[in-house]
Amino acid sequence: MLPEIQHHFSDGLYAKETFIPKDMILKQHKHNYSHLSILAKGSVVVNKEGDLTVYKAPCCIDIEKEISHGVLALEDCVWYCIHATDETDATKVDQVLIKKEV
Repeated sequence: MLPEIQHHFSDGLYAKETFIPKDMILKQHKHNYSHLSILAKGSVVVNKEGDLTVYKAPCCIDIEKEISHGVLALEDCVWYCIHATDETDATKVDQVLIKKEV
């Protein structure tokens, strides 16, 4: 099962909206820069290199650069990742934003 994703683009800004069903894990990855994530609905455990933190919506979470992070949905969730980028092609945006090695 894959999460449901919607892409939102504006001038130099991208928001990835993800519906994460209960018990789904979004795999660990990292970025070359910090960004914000917004938990709009539900509750999650965020794993930042073994440091586990529970969040309940609504909340805004700072995702630090060069830190591997992943998400476990404790209930059905809506999660937004907010990135500064000029990329507007939904098929290429993850290639631009996600660092290759974890």
